[in-house]
Amino acid sequence: MSHYSFSALLGAAFFLSAPTIAQVHQTTSPNLLLSQPIDVSADFTNFANTYFFADSLSDFNINSGEGKVKWGRYSLEPRQAFNTNGSWPIKLQMLDFPTPAYDNDPELDFKIDFVSERTFRIRMYTSNIHPDSQAEEVMLAGEVPSCDKWNKESIANGIKYSSQYGSITIERYPWRIVIKDANGKIIQQTRHVLDNDTTQVKSLPFCFIKRGADNSRSIAPMLSLAPNERIYGCGESFTALNKVGQKINMFVTDPQGPETDMMYKPVPFYMSNKGYGIFLHTSAPVTADFGATYIGTQKLFMADESLDMFVMLGSPKEILDEYTNLVGKPEMPPMWSFGTWMSRITYFSQEEGYEIARQLRENKIPADVIHFDTGWFGVDWQCDYKFASDRFSDPAKMVKDLKELGFHISLWQLPYFTPKNAYFNELVEKGLYVKNANGSLPYEDVVLDFTNPETVKWYQEKLAGLLKLGVGAIKVDFGEASPVTNGIYSNGRSGLYEHNVYTTRYDKAVYEITKATTGEGIIWSRSAWAGSQRYPLHWGGDAANTNAAMLSTLKGGLSIGLSGFSFWSHDIGGFVQSCPEELYRRWLPFGMFTSHSRVHGAPPTEPWLYNQDFVDYFRKVVEMKYKLMPYIADEAKACTEQGLPMMRALLVEFPEDPGAWMIEDQYMFGSQILVAPMFEEGTSRTVYLPGKTKWVDYQTGKVYNPGWNEVQVGEVPIVLMVRKGTKLKHVPVAQSIDKINWSKIKVTTY
Repeated sequence: MSHYSFSALLGAAFFLSAPTIAQVHQTTSPNLLLSQPIDVSADFTNFANTYFFADSLSDFNINSGEGKVKWGRYSLEPRQAFNTNGSWPIKLQMLDFPTPAYDNDPELDFKIDFVSERTFRIRMYTSNIHPDSQAEEVMLAGEVPSCDKWNKESIANGIKYSSQYGSITIERYPWRIVIKDANGKIIQQTRHVLDNDTTQVKSLPFCFIKRGADNSRSIAPMLSLAPNERIYGCGESFTALNKVGQKINMFVTDPQGPETDMMYKPVPFYMSNKGYGIFLHTSAPVTADFGATYIGTQKLFMADESLDMFVMLGSPKEILDEYTNLVGKPEMPPMWSFGTWMSRITYFSQEEGYEIARQLRENKIPADVIHFDTGWFGVDWQCDYKFASDRFSDPAKMVKDLKELGFHISLWQLPYFTPKNAYFNELVEKGLYVKNANGSLPYEDVVLDFTNPETVKWYQEKLAGLLKLGVGAIKVDFGEASPVTNGIYSNGRSGLYEHNVYTTRYDKAVYEITKATTGEGIIWSRSAWAGSQRYPLHWGGDAANTNAAMLSTLKGGLSIGLSGFSFWSHDIGGFVQSCPEELYRRWLPFGMFTSHSRVHGAPPTEPWLYNQDFVDYFRKVVEMKYKLMPYIADEAKACTEQGLPMMRALLVEFPEDPGAWMIEDQYMFGSQILVAPMFEEGTSRTVYLPGKTKWVDYQTGKVYNPGWNEVQVGEVPIVLMVRKGTKLKHVPVAQSIDKINWSKIKVTTY
């Protein structure tokens, strides 16, 4: 009998489409596809596992912040009530042999550290052996600071630490962590098994499991979820911005576009309208259930065996600043990167590159980048870091010529090498790939192992050759398919811990060689995890050419901005087919009022291949962005200093306005310009104007009161509003950023 059928007979809530973590160490379900995310919660319904519930504080030193938590041993037992089958946790007396060698209710290390007056760190372990976090060097920006400004006091049932921004209380029994804001209001607390006494739904408390399959362990913090609480973040999520009621699988995958609940860029960080943020410092898969299966609980199912959790107190801006102090803030990308990127899949020749440049300049469409996608190699998609000699007679001259015209060159590549690739045998012979348990290939393809310094050196040498030609940026494509279930990495870790953070290592390798070679820090990446925000910039993947995909693209951009990323872009018009002109007209201004703007997708993407009227329209929209380059430069610099997104949800700028927390189809472009794209055909749309001041229509000059307004679009089909009294800097239009006359900045007051 299979493991799955046995569990099903026992009545566990098992999903055949998602593997358990135990299976990650063994084999996968025949119904699991490589691209499917791991649902960690499945393991926490398995009757074969042993459950340990955080029960009481058995020892604690108030000065060092170190102590031990006693974990009660439980099992899940089937329960029938008439014809309803369920499960209840039952206290368990172990049958382990030899009995004196093991503890029925183990006492395990617990530690709290204070990072700043707003941030503290909680670490808990499921074993007496504490694992070294080799991913820490990648996910965190450096050594975690310490803060001695928290007051300490012993109270009747525990220990209390407090700062001017809030407090944390550790209760002895029932063991509980209670977090309060500066006004003394509870904003978060952990869940204990005694909380089940008030409900017939017997949910798990703060716990960890030991799997019957292999004795591996996973921890699951269970936290409170208050009425009307709203949760934001978790990476580039394309579903509703408010995650309450959702179950989010934070596992890097290729969802084939921004139209599903899967993610290219999950990030184990989120924040609440109650005034706190949480960062789970782990590279293992995480499934976050925000009241989806029980209305009052945040269930954080972690594949990791230990907990390393940072908690931040404050407003969204303050939390983002604190979080990015930990994981790192981006450096300012080069100014030319804020210009237009012209691309399609794909330009195949030197002549095409010259022709694109000629058309852009003759049609007076400002642009700064021409991107060559998968076709610049001898064989399309066969990445060998060499321009096809029969189609690129002199690539160095082409790069030089185009740069003189104001164009930087971007090149596509990926970290996978098929058996027919010229470098396949070399990579195998040198052992520069991710291996399986047998030391062989997990896949048919070689996957570069970025935990191996020799791999990084080999890879960066290949990219350096291109960058020395004058290439400005490398497209860091794919990265989502690094081996999980059968991957053993050079640093000794398995794919369980390396798959997600592979993307950060990949981004880091490309960013660092680009900056070292060209002096400018810039990449164009699709996949990410915590830490990747240090290496701008990222784009939103392969969108469909539909209204719905345009909206989900925006949600992904806002969500990743709420997860610590300052700079983000997307494929203007969608990727899969050539964009219909009517949709293109509405999508284009949305794309231009994003930090970075790239036209990309199936041909034709170039406006002159539509009609002359569209060329004129295209030019007008692009010029709107280029005129605002002084504003964009100022706002982008502020983003790098404060950890803010350039394209930000209204709640970031207006946290005191309850309505701002509800809006998912508008955003702030920087701090002063509100953008409301047109997601359907029409000449007007309903717009929510937050705050208490009036707003001025950027295109028409009409003044609007805060609140809900029906707004007619201007000549360009998008609503652009400026806070009344704002002074915006403009410059005369130039055909490329390097041609802007910065001495002619004009300030306009709205």
